[in-house]
Amino acid sequence: MKRKILLTSDHAAYPLKNHLKYWLEKQDYDVTDLGTDSEDSTSYAIYGHKLGDLMDSESGYTGIALCGSGNGMNMSVGKHKSTRNALCWNSEISRLARLHNNANVCVLPGRYITQVEAEKIVEIFLNTDFEGGRHQGRVNMIPLNH
Repeated sequence: MKRKILLTSDHAAYPLKNHLKYWLEKQDYDVTDLGTDSEDSTSYAIYGHKLGDLMDSESGYTGIALCGSGNGMNMSVGKHKSTRNALCWNSEISRLARLHNNANVCVLPGRYITQVEAEKIVEIFLNTDFEGGRHQGRVNMIPLNH
């Protein structure tokens, strides 16, 4: 079964999102593009919440979200109960987000990384397994239970 990817961005990261979409599809991932569909100015929050809402309602997705700095998208996606998002600006951060934090959304700073860097970050994110063990208890403490 193909791995299901939710992909979204605002206008600032639209070109990089499109590049990643085609790159992921070539690798046989099942990519759902949640928009935006142009470089016309829009809000990262609209698209971050689209991704978060889908992750809250259906399981089995991995998310990739982009905006100019990555910060706004990271904040928006992080408001959802089913997301464990990580702002990944290099390969090592991406690896640790999966290995230690069991992140399920990779957030990228579209204006600050190249296409090649984005491919590497996403490749590592998608191919690194959660280590579990001592990290599981910490991950369990992330959600607020009140």
